[in-house]
Amino acid sequence: MNAMEGPEGQELQNLGNGAWDNPAYSGPPSPHGTLRICTISHAVPPQPQPKKSEDGPQEKAHRTLVSSCCLYICRGIRGLWGTNLTENTAENRELYIKTTLRELLVYIVFLVDICLLTYGMTSSSAYYYTKVMSELFLHTPSDTGVSFQTISSMADFWDFAQGPLLDSLYWTKWYNNQSLGRGSHSFIYYENLLLGVPRLRQLRVRNDSCVVHEDFREDILSCYDVYSLDKEDQLPFGPLNGTAWTYHSQDELGGSSHWGRLTSYSGGGYYLDLLGSRQASAETLRDLQEGLWLDRGTRVVFIDFSVYNANINLFCVLRLVVEFPATGGAIPSWQIRTVKLIRYVSNWDFFIVGCEIVFCVFIFYYMVEEILELHIHRLHYLSSIWNILDLVVVLLSIVAVGFHIFRTLEVNRLLGKLLQQPNTYADFEFLAFWQTQYNNMNAVNLFFAWIKIFKYISFNKTMTQLSSTLARCAKDILGFAIMFFIVFFAYAQLGYLLFGTQVENFSTFIKCIFTQFRIILGDFDYNAIDNANRILGPAYFVTYIFFVFFVLLNMFLAIINDTYSEVKEELAGQKDELQLSDLLKQGYNKTLLRMRLRKERVSDMQKVLQGGEQETQFEDFTNTFREVGHTEHEITELTAAFTRFDRDGNRILDEEEQAQMQQDLEEERVAVSAEIENLGQSIVRSPPGKSDSEAARAGCWVSGEEFHTLKRRVLQLETVLEGIASQVDAVSSKLKMLERKGQMALSPGLEEQAIWEHLQPG
Repeated sequence: MNAMEGPEGQELQNLGNGAWDNPAYSGPPSPHGTLRICTISHAVPPQPQPKKSEDGPQEKAHRTLVSSCCLYICRGIRGLWGTNLTENTAENRELYIKTTLRELLVYIVFLVDICLLTYGMTSSSAYYYTKVMSELFLHTPSDTGVSFQTISSMADFWDFAQGPLLDSLYWTKWYNNQSLGRGSHSFIYYENLLLGVPRLRQLRVRNDSCVVHEDFREDILSCYDVYSLDKEDQLPFGPLNGTAWTYHSQDELGGSSHWGRLTSYSGGGYYLDLLGSRQASAETLRDLQEGLWLDRGTRVVFIDFSVYNANINLFCVLRLVVEFPATGGAIPSWQIRTVKLIRYVSNWDFFIVGCEIVFCVFIFYYMVEEILELHIHRLHYLSSIWNILDLVVVLLSIVAVGFHIFRTLEVNRLLGKLLQQPNTYADFEFLAFWQTQYNNMNAVNLFFAWIKIFKYISFNKTMTQLSSTLARCAKDILGFAIMFFIVFFAYAQLGYLLFGTQVENFSTFIKCIFTQFRIILGDFDYNAIDNANRILGPAYFVTYIFFVFFVLLNMFLAIINDTYSEVKEELAGQKDELQLSDLLKQGYNKTLLRMRLRKERVSDMQKVLQGGEQETQFEDFTNTFREVGHTEHEITELTAAFTRFDRDGNRILDEEEQAQMQQDLEEERVAVSAEIENLGQSIVRSPPGKSDSEAARAGCWVSGEEFHTLKRRVLQLETVLEGIASQVDAVSSKLKMLERKGQMALSPGLEEQAIWEHLQPG
């Protein structure tokens, strides 16, 4: 009887689209005329909808097409942003791994793009550019042997300013005293254009900023405290004939605060812009020196200027700082920022433009993904550290895009202003500072982006050992950290009070903390500690090493080692779940099966053509395949080859057409055999000497022998269950017959006893 005539077939015909092929069925195609395994999507057949009389066949087809397209688009969008948090992957291990693998592949593309962007805004020439500028302005000595790094007094400052500083700033002649021929512009080292003119700026404190003790008021008539914003002097002084003697606020100068060695300084002060030539600038500096521009009230002097190298498209913004503390003397420091402010010049820069566009697309993609996940999980979404890391990466990326736009507009504005007024001060300090912070933010963002890879490879239990160990020992480490830092900070305060006045590494409490971390790592200066205090110095060092290094640090390592051993033991005892390697092997087996079926079809076609007949009829060709056992679907695919070689279209293959078909089939057979062999070599095979079952266990797959054994046992179990079911039915029918005759009325307990006695052997 035809399978479609049975009740299952009638129900399938009635439901139509209500039934679908079970994807778990992975056997060969169903033989012709048999019913494939089906799953009924709902038990109740759909009620027929009333048809509208005005709907014609074209309108119905149009509506069906539109609904199909909308459904396809919706599924595509859902699949595009499908993640483990938006899909139900808790009970489907295979779906979980496939979704995670797709997320990982997309994220790798994003990671490559962000790496190109981050490294695209840096240059290997930046270090050498900074090195050249530092050697020129920091290490060049004057006639008296004073360089910037060796400045220790106000006199040394004037020697440096009128000598090495001016010589380094103004390069208008070759080494043979011939003119560079580039106008009045200075090209430092003949390659670096000095942008605008340099600026000198100082900050002062008031005379009454501190109080002199009454015992010394007759001898000390003035008092200048350390610098702070509320003690800043803003009154004019000196000859009062220029900006160097008149205070200007931070807003007027458009400056920013600076964090020096001693304290933080505002962006205002008394400033002087040098002139375009060395001689004029030297005269100006001489006037400042004679007018005592620097005196007891001076607390800091800034020298700011910027240079640009067109060869490597880099700006170098320099700030030389000399602080004059209330103790007297001078403390030099400097900031040299080499940044790339003009982005789009070379071909590589335009390639980076494409990467920036791709980066913006990825940011939009991940923004939508985060919004969908937040919409589904609400505040519970923030309970995972990986989700918080996702939000941090997206937010930092959005800030990076915004700053990139701001930086581009601001550079264009500053360069336009500088071109209009070339003899003014070019203030690139603010932009260089934020460009440096932008680079730092991108570095942190790239670091988080790399760490985020652990989120996608955590489906492998080996990759979860690190996160599981840290998560499990977090409480123990937190408790240990409290004990550790109590001892650590106690020693830090002890070192600061004992050696802070004599040893630089202990001069501040913050330096004490980092010095003690360096001691743990073996980087310390014991002689400095011993010279500072010959009794308490060795006692401090020995006890610190004993308690912190030998006791506390080893306790910390012991906590992590014990937890790691526990986690590793638990993971080893867990049941092996479906892994990525299993999916790859499944794909390999499916591909191999398709190739073998393809090879069998080619062999069957060759057998049909090797019948010895001079001509092959189309009907004989198809009937032969039916006799072999091919389905109608396979026969349709095979007859397509017949039609391709039937050049005259008479549905008969002559000798020449059969020879051509034989030749093509042989080539295809050889190609398929080679492909199967290459595919087999790509899979790791078990070592020689192992049995098939041992190799199966080693490779986490089931051998053919074990499969047939299990299949035989399952069939035996089904036979036994069928026998038990038939005996239970017989007993049940017998009991019902006895009840109808009224011969016995059994209680439920007696019924079970009767059934059990009936099932006993014998």
